[in-house]
Amino acid sequence: MFSKIMFATLFVSDQDKALEFYTALGFEKRDDNAWAEGRFLTIGFKGQDFDVLLWPGSAGKGKAAPGAPDISVPGVLFIESEDLRKDFAELKARGVALAEPEPEEYPFGLRATAIDPDGNRVSLRQQKRR
Repeated sequence: MFSKIMFATLFVSDQDKALEFYTALGFEKRDDNAWAEGRFLTIGFKGQDFDVLLWPGSAGKGKAAPGAPDISVPGVLFIESEDLRKDFAELKARGVALAEPEPEEYPFGLRATAIDPDGNRVSLRQQKRR
């Protein structure tokens, strides 16, 4: 039977711009191969056995829950930070597009949203310490 997730796919209009954006979030480039169907480009976090495929295409657009603000749309990726306020400030200084002016507090901890060059939302989270 199946045993693990190999890849998750993000559809991007420009793989080089997407690679620049995601490496600014701490991802590293893994595979980068040209073949008949296109460029196979993957990223992942060091020490984790899970890759994200950056594939040519158009980004999907999620919808907020009825009555909720547009910023409440969950991201296509959820990534965790040990210090979201610090990481948020660094991303802001690098010019990364962010949906909120500052990280927001929630019962689970802190949240913010980065937006890649194609409009894909990346949910940034910091869990409350127990």
